[in-house]
Amino acid sequence: MSLTLAIRSFELLLGLSLLLQTLEYLRLPAQDRISHWPTQSQELPATPAWLRPLLDRLLAPQAYLGLLWLRLALGALLMAGLLRGPGGLAGAVLLFLIALVLLFRWRGAFNGGSDFMTLVGLTGLVIAHTTSALGDPVLGWRAALWYVALQSLTSYFVSGWVKLLRPEWRSGTALPVFLDTGVYGPLAAHSVYRSPAVARTLAWGFTVWEGLFPLALLDLRLALFFCASGALFHFLVFWYFGLNRFFWAWLATFPAVLWVAGG
Repeated sequence: MSLTLAIRSFELLLGLSLLLQTLEYLRLPAQDRISHWPTQSQELPATPAWLRPLLDRLLAPQAYLGLLWLRLALGALLMAGLLRGPGGLAGAVLLFLIALVLLFRWRGAFNGGSDFMTLVGLTGLVIAHTTSALGDPVLGWRAALWYVALQSLTSYFVSGWVKLLRPEWRSGTALPVFLDTGVYGPLAAHSVYRSPAVARTLAWGFTVWEGLFPLALLDLRLALFFCASGALFHFLVFWYFGLNRFFWAWLATFPAVLWVAGG
């Protein structure tokens, strides 16, 4: 994969991920009255004296809505390939700062690891545009894609290693418990996933697959396999658990993985 194609694919997928996330945020207030800032702010740990008034201003209803619309517009510009030059750096920094504000808004994360993987993508965007502003856009994008790729691979590796250390995953008993919490859960009493042999085989399959994901860096063909299987994995997570953000957040990192592997 050429550097140009990797950059555009990364921008397109990250922008799409941001658009979908932001549309969810915009729709949420009509469905959840508990999500307003005055209530949630009471559950935040102690914050610096200078930060709390700033958050209160930024997350007041109208200001918060403005941040979301700004994020939506910047995501669309990113998808269109129009976040370039000095405006690109300003847009990347704004997207990064808005992501941090949203982490405070939702007391850490709205949707777990997908929010932090989105932050990884935005950090890569800041790296690329900052280095470009200093005069070397090629170096900037190379550094950004390496950063995003390594973070993506590490996320799989750590997940696999954690599963390996936990006896409930080694025995397979964690899988049916996990699936019981899904959109279509709990599992039927005679579900094939309740079979100890099937559950153990699948649990070990996920553990080994995640643990071996860093091998994607060795060869482009391996990278294609791991990225394709990763896309299928995250689609199944969406299908069974409704976590669509995971699919798009990790998919946005795959152009970086493929570029690094093919470099």
